[in-house]
Amino acid sequence: MTGPLIFTREDAIAIISINDAPYNRMTLEFMDALEVLVDTIAMDKTIRAVVVTGEGIDNFSVGMNLKQLPEGIKVKGSAEAVFDQRLAVISKIENMNKPWIATLFGYCLGGGLELPLGCHFRLAAEEGAQIGLPEMDLGAVPAWGGSARLSKCVGSHHALDLILRAKKISGPEAYRIGLVHETWPLNQLKDRAISLAHELAKQPAGAVRSMMSVIVGSENRSLDELLAAERSAVNANRGTPDSQEGMMAFLEKREPIFNRD
Repeated sequence: MTGPLIFTREDAIAIISINDAPYNRMTLEFMDALEVLVDTIAMDKTIRAVVVTGEGIDNFSVGMNLKQLPEGIKVKGSAEAVFDQRLAVISKIENMNKPWIATLFGYCLGGGLELPLGCHFRLAAEEGAQIGLPEMDLGAVPAWGGSARLSKCVGSHHALDLILRAKKISGPEAYRIGLVHETWPLNQLKDRAISLAHELAKQPAGAVRSMMSVIVGSENRSLDELLAAERSAVNANRGTPDSQEGMMAFLEKREPIFNRD
């Protein structure tokens, strides 16, 4: 299948696969396609969870195709414009209020980690993953929000260790420091991500949006602000068809069926 990415649907979930195996570079064409697709997913209420993966079983992504940077500067006007597009796309993913799940396997380097850092769930392969922001080896620094998000995710001490030493860590090590939520054998990883997406998509969509609006970015808000946001979420979800279904299912001792309104 041609094109910089492959987009498929399974019921209420979307699956995006970087289509440049075996390295799955995030080319200019990929970022343009992803930018359009992210906006489409944000507006599509029938999509309630998203999986981001890479084609094949070798690598999630080695990040940007650096050979394209001069072309990107020519097309978009400056290096800042190239980086700004990528920052904006990752920010839209992070703030969409729909859960995004990334699969980390093989090389997950540079942008191949920065994109997953903007996702809400990260699952890594138990074997073979090399995860990091090794820009120091190129005399450079992360440019798509990697240093900021990695610090918030794992703390400054782990972020400094990874970035200043250009380290590449395994899936189990990423789990140990809190960078990923789960590890799975490589041959089960993508299926597990899709299973998790279906699980999340079955949750009441309004309640999911409300909780994501409270929790995503919560480290930047005070406790009082978060309590106020939680109360707004409570009020927004009181008396909805899903809340009524949840209570009825509880009383009838059955599994609830949400998102039917």
